[in-house]
Amino acid sequence: MVALQIRDVPDDVRDALAERAARAGQSLQGFLLGVIVREASFSQNHAIINELASWTTGTGVTADDALNALNEARAERHGQA
Repeated sequence: MVALQIRDVPDDVRDALAERAARAGQSLQGFLLGVIVREASFSQNHAIINELASWTTGTGVTADDALNALNEARAERHGQA
């Protein structure tokens, strides 16, 4: 593993992060490691979304069709249809 160092962190930012870590029952280092790991995992999400964008199923259903169906189902469920 590698060590990272962040310079010039404003005191109020450090204090806010330390408070969040304490509320989560973590050290500041452990809390920040979790933040960094989560952030890094987001890049995988972009790759997956880009790959899925190229998939076709041949249904002809568009995102608008799906949203309209969802809105209609919600309206029916709430007696608004």
